[in-house]
Amino acid sequence: MRRRIIIPFLLTAMVLLSGCGADTMKDGYYTAEMEEFSHGWKEYVCIQVKDNTIVSAEFNAKDASGFVKSWDNEYMRNMGLVDGTYPNRYTREYVKQLMEQQKDIKVELLTGATHSGDNFAKLVPAVIEQARKGDSNVVQVE
Repeated sequence: MRRRIIIPFLLTAMVLLSGCGADTMKDGYYTAEMEEFSHGWKEYVCIQVKDNTIVSAEFNAKDASGFVKSWDNEYMRNMGLVDGTYPNRYTREYVKQLMEQQKDIKVELLTGATHSGDNFAKLVPAVIEQARKGDSNVVQVE
């Protein structure tokens, strides 16, 4: 009689515990990038995970030669005048949201950077999924 109670209990416990690992991120560096260039730029998110926590992150864009958008002073000057924000400002703000919220992020879009914010909202779940799998290959996002 005792075995009939203990065995189902143990099987249920094993199933429940094995499901807990699905939300665990493995230590390492992970990157997700947009599949296509948009206006000459391809946005990406890189994260570093340690002990199931995102300890550092970068959100930016690069051109075909690898030049990083937030280094383009002329682009930043022009965008700042028109949109009231620029890559150095909005990329840091989006990363701040990720660092504060971690895995269950709800991106608050910034005026003047909504397209980038939309891409960021697509990239974050993809990069977190890579971290859960422990897959350090760059994942492409549509």
